[in-house]
Amino acid sequence: MTAPKKLTAQGKTLSGVALAMGLALAPLIAPAPVAAQSLGQLNEQMLSEMQSVRGVSSRAMARVREIFAASSWIGQGNPAVTRHPLTPEQAAQRIGGSVDSVRRQYRNARFERICGHPYEVPLYDPATQRPEDATVCAFMFEYPNVPLAYPVVWVRANEAAALCAAEGARIGDAHEWEGAAAGALLEPDYAFHLGSPQAMRSWHNQRHAGERGVYSIGQWRSGVCATGSSKTASCNGGSFTGCGSNTYPAGSFPQCHSPLGVYDIDGNAAEHMNLPLNESQMASRGSTTLGVTEMKGSWFIWDQVRAHEHWARWRAPFWHGSRVLSGSSHRNYHLGFRCFRDVR
Repeated sequence: MTAPKKLTAQGKTLSGVALAMGLALAPLIAPAPVAAQSLGQLNEQMLSEMQSVRGVSSRAMARVREIFAASSWIGQGNPAVTRHPLTPEQAAQRIGGSVDSVRRQYRNARFERICGHPYEVPLYDPATQRPEDATVCAFMFEYPNVPLAYPVVWVRANEAAALCAAEGARIGDAHEWEGAAAGALLEPDYAFHLGSPQAMRSWHNQRHAGERGVYSIGQWRSGVCATGSSKTASCNGGSFTGCGSNTYPAGSFPQCHSPLGVYDIDGNAAEHMNLPLNESQMASRGSTTLGVTEMKGSWFIWDQVRAHEHWARWRAPFWHGSRVLSGSSHRNYHLGFRCFRDVR
């Protein structure tokens, strides 16, 4: 297990606090209305936290702000209808500290030496490797990768790729996300010769059928991850005005991490990923043209609505599919992303 080992003020690890609380984490505090701020104001607060908490450079932040400014959708949800079940302060209190102290607890000095940045996690195969052997790191949390910040949603795949690139990172290939979730990064397996996303998906899922039902947390346990929220009553289909992004602050559930230490890969936002259709489209091998979209992970109401099958190495149908870099790639109220970074 390589999850954070920092101590809380009470002298317990984050994981230890979660285990002590057990499924007492499951009951929700009464939903807290979003403050009467505009999307732009909320985005600016979040972007400022990226710089102050993660240390993102001013140059990178200038590019990030350009991408946000070009969209009237990207953010942590439409504030007019979004009702998050926990505030960052409430989430921190449940874990056993303040927002600042919980953010410090999620720091991992060993990971930072390997990845070069806070809140990033080395991906490797524990059967044959150590964390120091990793050649790629994943964001510990969904973008903006700030503990106790709400995940960014309403983002297109091409915008996600651009936001990662602004920080010198990239969007991940499907097998990298799957390795981060399952707890072992394996060699790519795309069966390019089959020629279509659907055929490649079927081959892959059959190959890993023995892992069906294995999640980042092992066997599924309700209440362990950020999956107990509810849809907005007016959400019928997926409109910006009708569907609140009722997500939790990232890291609200310290038990919800993979064996490699990647958090909220189950629950909170679903995530954009790159599915290459040939080797020249693999982000992990330097492609900037990329392949087609795949949506990964469960989302913030998974304990309430099981909308589809899902497990750590499962590849989804070609829902709302497009090229990753298409200007009309899919976006919705529960779909976000996390970045990956090559480290060697």
